[in-house]
Formats: sequence, structure tokens, C-alpha cells
Amino acid sequence: MTGMKDEFPPPEEGQVKLNNWRASPFNKWAFHHVREIIPSAEFSNDPNNVWAIKEHHKDLGSVQISLPNHEAITLTKFLKESETDGFLVLHKGNLVYETYSNGMTIYTPHILMSVSKSILGLLAGILVNAGILNEKALASVYVPEIETTAYQGATIRNLLDMQVGVLFNEDYEANNGLIINYRQATNWNPLEPGQSPTDLRSFYQLLTDNKGHHEGPFHYVSPNTDLLAWIIERASGKRYVDLMSEYIWRPLGAERSGYVTVDRLGAPRAAGGMCITLRDLARVGQLIVQEGNRNGVQIIPNSWLEDIEFNGSTQAWNKGSFVEYFPGYRMRYRSQWYISENTAPLIFGLGIHGQHLFIDKINEIVIAKMSSLAKPLEFDREIKIMGMVAALQKHLSD
Repeated sequence: MTGMKDEFPPPEEGQVKLNNWRASPFNKWAFHHVREIIPSAEFSNDPNNVWAIKEHHKDLGSVQISLPNHEAITLTKFLKESETDGFLVLHKGNLVYETYSNGMTIYTPHILMSVSKSILGLLAGILVNAGILNEKALASVYVPEIETTAYQGATIRNLLDMQVGVLFNEDYEANNGLIINYRQATNWNPLEPGQSPTDLRSFYQLLTDNKGHHEGPFHYVSPNTDLLAWIIERASGKRYVDLMSEYIWRPLGAERSGYVTVDRLGAPRAAGGMCITLRDLARVGQLIVQEGNRNGVQIIPNSWLEDIEFNGSTQAWNKGSFVEYFPGYRMRYRSQWYISENTAPLIFGLGIHGQHLFIDKINEIVIAKMSSLAKPLEFDREIKIMGMVAALQKHLSD
């Protein structure tokens, strides 16, 4: 239990707890104090190998963003209205715009929600390239515990691309159902009175029903990503956080260590529990702009990044569960990343409550946004976010 107000302890109505930390206004404090609420495990940086960011600030606050109702607002107003905690833009490797609010600073790790999935997708590519992980293999080869579940017959590639026919409703505002069991298993929700402690890995035994066949429509299921983390640990014989540190965080030149929430037995919530600084998130984006290479060292295989950029099924996306959020956009999903082919191709990670990382490789633009929106996911909001990105792409590339 901790609190939002400068009282020690804060009054009951101001206390941030496990049962309210994702709700507004508590999330404005909680999203950059997550490890004070939920157990976590750290992935370390290398203080002697920090990637120095060059700063060349520009006045982007007055950039006009077109809204769906044909009105326009400035970037400054848009960021305020979208409950932005931190916002940063890199252009050609230079930091050109940066702003923080709600008590967040350049040193504050903020939860990524499902942008965490995208960073797992990069680690998976490194391990596939190293021969540690086989993307064509059945998931049950690594984790035989799922052989009696709906995951039987699903491959690593199916998991990476969210094309697994498991019955699971990703309804973020539900008050019952499997998503509540999932959140309790991952330490994100409190247990009910008299309820026995649970854990993430035993949770999969509840997922026995099929929604359809594997390799079918895009079907967004967060437990797919947590299963990938379990598989990665089994394949490598190492903890997920240690792999993240060894293969990405230290060679990347991250300025700060990050952390990920864990269940009561130490299993990482790789699908949404990663917490890092805004600048380190931008460094991940810049690494992708640089085709996975930093200072002559190939951190992420360029072949994996090219596969993300050019592959993934448009047909699977069009038949999937998120198509309504991006009307008029030609979209794909590959290795835990979204790809939009409108205007300059855009690779991006997306997390609920307003977490985003956008990468425009052609124009060398990286946009990182961390927020504490009240609603998890809204149709109109994602359209506005895409409009914001398009406005910055146009402004910086003119």
C-alpha cells in the first residue's frame, strides 16, 4: 500500500492499492511507481556503456494535429488532453522534443503495458538467430505442461503473431471471467476472500477451449506472450530478466535498469509488466531505425527486423479483433509488433492506457509516449494518436 498525496500515510481515499492502481486518478502515480505495488524483477543496464543521446530541440508544441471531426489542435494541447506522462521525439538520432508531467521525470521507469510484448519480440528474434529458439517448433515441445490445453498444436510463430485459436476474451473492463483469473495469477489483481493463491504458469490449465484453428485470424491474447516468456526461459535455461539484460539492455546502452512485474513464483508478466524510462524506450526505437546495429555491434538481427517490417498477414489482420481501431489503415502484425503501410511505413508497439512507441525508419523518426489514461483502449483515441504521428512525420520530413 502506498499513496499519491504528500501525507504519511496518505488518507484512505488517496491510497494506491492493488485493487485500484490501474484506475484513474490513482494510475497517474501508480504507473511510474509499479514496483512499490507489485513484486518485480530487475534487468540491469551497463553504466559504463550508456548510449548518449544528442539533443537538438525544436518547437514542436505548435504542430497542428488534424482530428477526425476536421478540427485541429496543437501537439501541446493534444498531449495534455491525452493524459501524457512523458513524450519524446527523436529525429535522425537527435532528441528534438521531450516533456513530462504528473510527477514523472527522465529517470522514472514507467509501465509499458503491452509495448512490453514488442520488446519480447526483439529478444525472441535474437534467440532464434542464435539457434536457442526454433520459431517453427510447437510450443509444447518447450512447455509440455500445455499439451492438454487449447495451445496444443500451436507453434512459436503462431504465438508471436497472435494467431492462436485459444478462447480468451481480452476485455480490459470485465469484472469476471478468465481475464480476472489471469490478473490474479500475475499479481495484478487481489485475491477474493478465501481464494487460494494462484500463479501464472498454472493459469494455463484453465485455457482448454478453442476459439478457432491456429494460424487463423489475428486474435489478441496477452497470455500468448507470457507463454513465450516461459518458453524462452525453458529454451535458454536462464531467467527472462537475465536474458533481457544480456542480449538487449546492456548492449543497447540503456541509461537505467528496468524491471518487470512477477507472480508469486517469479514468473514475469512479459505481456505488459515491463517498466523502463522514456529515454530508454526511445533508444529501443532508435536501434530499430539503425537496423539493430549500435556502434558496429549487431544487437538485433537485421533479418528479423526486416521480417517484422515486410511480413505478417494483412488477411489475418482484416479478419481479426483489432481492425476496428484502425479504419482505413492497411495493417499487419508480426512478432509482437504492429505495422501500418499508410504513408511512410510505420512499425509500432501499443499498450493500454496510452503507451506507444512509433518507428518511421525511412524518415528516421522515433516517437515514444507514456500516459495514464482512464480508459484502457478507445476507438476514437487510437485514430487521434495515428493523426498525431502523421502530423509529426509530415512536419519533420518536409
